[in-house]
Amino acid sequence: MNATTSTRTTHTARPIPDAALAELRNVDDAGRPCVPYTETEADAGSPLRCCLRRTEAGERIALVSYAPLRRWAAETGAEPGAYDEQGPVFIHTEPCGGPGDAPATYPFARPGVLRTVRRYDARGRIAGGRMIDVPEAVEEGFDKVFAEAFADPEVAFVHVRAVEYGCFLYEVRRPA
Repeated sequence: MNATTSTRTTHTARPIPDAALAELRNVDDAGRPCVPYTETEADAGSPLRCCLRRTEAGERIALVSYAPLRRWAAETGAEPGAYDEQGPVFIHTEPCGGPGDAPATYPFARPGVLRTVRRYDARGRIAGGRMIDVPEAVEEGFDKVFAEAFADPEVAFVHVRAVEYGCFLYEVRRPA
């Protein structure tokens, strides 16, 4: 392979879909009403799953319960059974336009943080996973982990989660 040849696989971090956000801004996936608040300077930096960036002081946000696998299953007709889970995510309380045309390739990743990449099959069952200690070369590290995941033809998508709190960060689907 020469220096101009690339083996890089392109993977796209997917934010929470707009339709789900509209519902979550009313009632979350645990059945609780959305409770907006203004982000403080002291708390700024929480990961927003609507636009895949960190919060800034003064923004109106909410912490809601989100069930990404349940929502994916409703979209595809899958039956994930006991693998369905829900957890806390931060979202803007008003539509924000999402990550825009040029979102960060792999948001919420900086060298040295731990992430779990959980694999799922087309039925919504866990098909393996691994932890990644994010390397200095963030994109290369995630590209390798996603290429490894999607080398298994049974893997339909992966969820990236924070190890510290187990929070869902974003989804990556099998490349087309």
